[in-house]
Amino acid sequence: MSSDRLLLEPLRVGHAEEMAVVLAAPELYTFTGGEPPTVDDLSRTYARQVRGRSADGGQWWLNWVVRRRDTGHAVGYVQATVDTARPAAELAWVVGTAHQGLGFAQEAAGLVVDALRAAGITRFTAHVHPDHAASAAVARRVGLLLTDTVEDGEQRWESPCRSPPVPHGARHQRSPSRRAAAAIWINTESCSA
Repeated sequence: MSSDRLLLEPLRVGHAEEMAVVLAAPELYTFTGGEPPTVDDLSRTYARQVRGRSADGGQWWLNWVVRRRDTGHAVGYVQATVDTARPAAELAWVVGTAHQGLGFAQEAAGLVVDALRAAGITRFTAHVHPDHAASAAVARRVGLLLTDTVEDGEQRWESPCRSPPVPHGARHQRSPSRRAAAAIWINTESCSA
């Protein structure tokens, strides 16, 4: 998957060394906890993730390294955990501190949402720390809405139960009418997927 600025490259164990540098800033873990991973940590994690599915087959694990097209440098990663029993995906994104504030997380997450929608996935969720304004903005811009659900100290964001089609590129625009339309469509208590 790609855009004018980004290339999403399927995760490989060989990405561990490069990604350890991207993920090395301790401030990346302010809201998620933990500490910067070592190359060995990432190699072990990536070896599990590249299998692409859980042992029971109930989840697909889709992981991409996010690269700038102009420089070829990795800037972060994006993930989707797809529930195979229903058309739903949990999204996650991380962009290294040197590349934040440029819209890369929103763009990468948007590419994943578009691709999964085209593949028939209709429900999306993400969990964001309540003080992480940048990630909340990404969730909002890819069409997720904040719910009242808090899990492990993170707020649950989810797609509307029924949402009108969003024209390609619309997520990159700030449109009050689009937000208003999304608010009309959401009814989380009747969502079954």
